[in-house]
Amino acid sequence: ESGGDERGAAGEIEAFHRRLCTVRVLDPACGSGNFLYVALEHLKRLEGEVLKVLAGYTGAQMLLGSAEAIHEMIGGRTVTPAQLLGLEVNPRAAAIAEVVLWIGYLQWHIRSYGDASTLNEPILRDYDTIQEQDAVLAYDAKVPRLDADGKPVTRWDGHTTKRHPATGRAVPNEAARVPVYDFVNPRPADWPEADFIVGNPPFIGTAKMREALGDGYAEALRKTYKQVPKSADFVMYWWHKAAEKVRMGEAERFGFITTNSLRQTFNRRVLEKQMSGTPPLSLAYAIADHPWVDAELGAAVRIAMTVGQVGRQGGRLQTVISEEKTDELGRNVALSESEGNILSDLTIGADVAGTVSLKANDRIAIKGFELGSQGFLVPDSIGDTWISAESNLNEVVHPYMNGDDLVQGRWNRYVIDFFGYDQSEAREQFSRAFQHVYDHVRPERVVNREARTAKKWWLFRRSGAKLRDSLRSLNRFIGTTRTAKHRVFQLLPQDLVAESKIVVIASEDAFHLGVLSSRIHTAWSLKAGGWLGVGNDPTYNHTDCFNKFPFPDATEAQRETIRTLAESLDAHRKDRLAAHEKLTMTAMYNVREKLRAGQPLTDKERTTHEQALTGVLQALHDDLDAAVAAAYGWPATLDDEAILERLVRLNHERAAEEARGLIRYLRPAYQNPEGVEQTALDVEAAPAKKAAEKVARQPWPSALPERIQAVQRALSAAGRPATARDLARRFARAQTRQVQTLLETLETLGLVRRTEDGRFVA
Repeated sequence: ESGGDERGAAGEIEAFHRRLCTVRVLDPACGSGNFLYVALEHLKRLEGEVLKVLAGYTGAQMLLGSAEAIHEMIGGRTVTPAQLLGLEVNPRAAAIAEVVLWIGYLQWHIRSYGDASTLNEPILRDYDTIQEQDAVLAYDAKVPRLDADGKPVTRWDGHTTKRHPATGRAVPNEAARVPVYDFVNPRPADWPEADFIVGNPPFIGTAKMREALGDGYAEALRKTYKQVPKSADFVMYWWHKAAEKVRMGEAERFGFITTNSLRQTFNRRVLEKQMSGTPPLSLAYAIADHPWVDAELGAAVRIAMTVGQVGRQGGRLQTVISEEKTDELGRNVALSESEGNILSDLTIGADVAGTVSLKANDRIAIKGFELGSQGFLVPDSIGDTWISAESNLNEVVHPYMNGDDLVQGRWNRYVIDFFGYDQSEAREQFSRAFQHVYDHVRPERVVNREARTAKKWWLFRRSGAKLRDSLRSLNRFIGTTRTAKHRVFQLLPQDLVAESKIVVIASEDAFHLGVLSSRIHTAWSLKAGGWLGVGNDPTYNHTDCFNKFPFPDATEAQRETIRTLAESLDAHRKDRLAAHEKLTMTAMYNVREKLRAGQPLTDKERTTHEQALTGVLQALHDDLDAAVAAAYGWPATLDDEAILERLVRLNHERAAEEARGLIRYLRPAYQNPEGVEQTALDVEAAPAKKAAEKVARQPWPSALPERIQAVQRALSAAGRPATARDLARRFARAQTRQVQTLLETLETLGLVRRTEDGRFVA
């Protein structure tokens, strides 16, 4: 019986070995074959372990060192380079990859058997497993693009420059042109059949794809893969194809190394689509953020690792908990591990990535202005001189901040903004500023591949119409950097031009500043956002971090408390920065974090502590955190995971409310000026309640004095801030615009007060 068990076990092992010798591994971006080489090493190592166990069952243990005995025991089967498949667009790299695999195989054979005598001739074989082809896009032909007159379309080559005769700066040499190509019949590239897919596809961000791949290729790629968001990075096309293979049962698993931007909004949508598909994909393993050295550049980057499998299954999530530099390029890394359902943002826990955008937050958070050229900027000393000499220049010359300026807490440049002026108007009315833009912007803009940008070279690359509209009625707004070590929100003057690395929150209400500055929102933004760059700094993607965030439904008293604390926090930081020229916002919050962690300060940090009064800073944050928690009706002692779970539930509750028509607008007068949707005073959804409300509506007086009195009484009876729409619904045939005019009249008389979010209170 025991002999039968042994024979059965030996049979299982032999079957596993047969499987091992037929498994195929594909790297669809194999380069010179590094990943396939490692895969071969692992397969051969595993084969060695299998043969050792099999020898124990077959009595061949004493002969294990004999090449002939092993060869006979396994029936001549063995793992070979024929099982390793690769795709590579570079012909030189493709040729090298095949040789690399054979060298690896020979090295293993010689280590195992001592020589190459048992290998059949020829030793190096051409299995044609490395194919020279584009891995994501197939097409019939690559042809020059022609314009309407049949002439070839060209663009600046992207690197050739010349000296500008007036400024002496290097500017694009528009005579250096390269053709633009079209790709005939573009379609997804085919991949060879494989059991497992591995690799390290190209790290090209969406903003660099046209430059790196060419206009025609980028356009054909995005046209071919409509399932992949246009703003997704190049690597996501590999991720999408591999996930489709696995979901459709054409491969068992795939594992890729990508940049850590995998969790950014548009990249994450690729994951979300696959993980919600039928059948769904799940992640068997993931690391969201890990140090890496770029093989080509030798530069330090941050990467993510993901392994996909079909079905709803749990996985292993590893997290870097410490990093230590070594004498070489690499780093020693310590990891922690947890198990569970890995979400599309590569976390386990509250499904923040599964929340939805709220109408209440719509059109409030907007990316700053995209200039398209640094030539629009002038130092503050020059700008001040200009404005002193020509006072009308303040119409087009405005204070400017980029992300670094905001982190430092200071601005030192002006920007020239000709929005609303055509070329002749700008030249005639603001000649000094126009010449600066002519010399510093025009040379690089006239070669721009985007027709609108090249033609309207004196304007920002993007007009920012939505942003301008959102700020029009405000005296100030809230700003935060898209990528920063510390998530800090600040109040900024309305005339300041914030560039695209700043997220503009179009609200002047310090209540919103207070909520955004609280620990509750910080926990949310860290989970909803991503991490970027070598510094591994958190990013604030407003479509996820702001648009999905449910603000508390606070009472007016709670709002005033939060406003007061937020104003004090903002003023404290600005006062400290103004008093100490070398003090920065980053240094201020670095010290705050060390004090919170109980870590000793250096001499330099103690100076920062004294200059920034970080004890006062921390006290303000503590009080603000408690006030915001109270506005939610939650304990102030909740940990981050409990906060996230409650916010996720609240997001779903608000989404359900909005589906019924109740929308808690952050700026009702701006977001809903006509009062089309229901507001917080109109929550009765049941038909019977609606009918009763209609019957109970008061008549709308015909005389103006009586109308004023009626509106004033209705506002007092409401007991909370209300919009004109709220009050108009209390009267039969009253129009929102009429009520708005009456409320403004009462405000002028000092009988009612307007809150910072545009509502009125008695």
